[in-house]
Amino acid sequence: MRGFILRVASGFIGLIVFLSLPLSFYVVQQNEYVAVFQFGRIIHVTDTPGIKFKLPLIQSTQHISKKIHLYDMPASGVITRDKKSMIADNFVLWRVTDPVKYVQTLNAIEPRAQERIEAAVYNAVKNAISSMSQDEVIEARGERLSRAVTEESNSDIGGYGIVILQTQIKALDLPNDNKAAVYERMISERQNIAASYVAEGRSEAQKIRNATDKEVAIKVANANRSADVLVAEGEAEYMRILKSAYDTPEKAEFYNYIRSLDALKKSLAGGNKTLVLDRESPLAKVLYGE
Repeated sequence: MRGFILRVASGFIGLIVFLSLPLSFYVVQQNEYVAVFQFGRIIHVTDTPGIKFKLPLIQSTQHISKKIHLYDMPASGVITRDKKSMIADNFVLWRVTDPVKYVQTLNAIEPRAQERIEAAVYNAVKNAISSMSQDEVIEARGERLSRAVTEESNSDIGGYGIVILQTQIKALDLPNDNKAAVYERMISERQNIAASYVAEGRSEAQKIRNATDKEVAIKVANANRSADVLVAEGEAEYMRILKSAYDTPEKAEFYNYIRSLDALKKSLAGGNKTLVLDRESPLAKVLYGE
């Protein structure tokens, strides 16, 4: 009888061990933390991948992702320093850095983490934009404004065991009721800038034309003066050569004879061959052989 009881007890213990064996191990994946609880309190956190051992029925585990999370926040209204309304639409990249704090403060529940992140980011965006005018906000939008919001957000969120890696303002728009007025003002400003550029361009073009016209006038005047000098020099040289060619009575008489023949030839050109000459004219003397 005693042996039977021992066999039953051994079998029962073996069954318990067999059933408890799967509860004695847990697996840690590459991108996660695993918090081990005992009597509702974290006793240690494992983040190295592999199969780990825990006490069955006494210890429990909770898996916490180490991956980067994306949270697309709802758009919210903010007021600039000059009392202009704007709509900010943000998204946030965040991850868990301290799983113990994350469990203790937020119970490792992601929606709760998003609530804290949303509050911290909204306050940071509101503080940043309320310190700037609308024109300054438009000028600073992008990396500069996102960096300032990220830094301030992390100052409020570190106690929850999470860190905001990046807060990006994906849209910073105007409310529908005053978009038209702002766009009209922006268009007017751009038109004024364009008009000033056009005026400057026309003024510069006129200066270039005036300088070019002046340069052309100077070059033309210099060319005309050089041409007049060359013509005068040529005429002087012509007169010098002519004078040297007919500087004797014989040469002068021959020159007058040739001139008379040329004049006679030109006079007899055309259909009219009648020529009336004075007896003492050079042409008459040529014809009479005098």
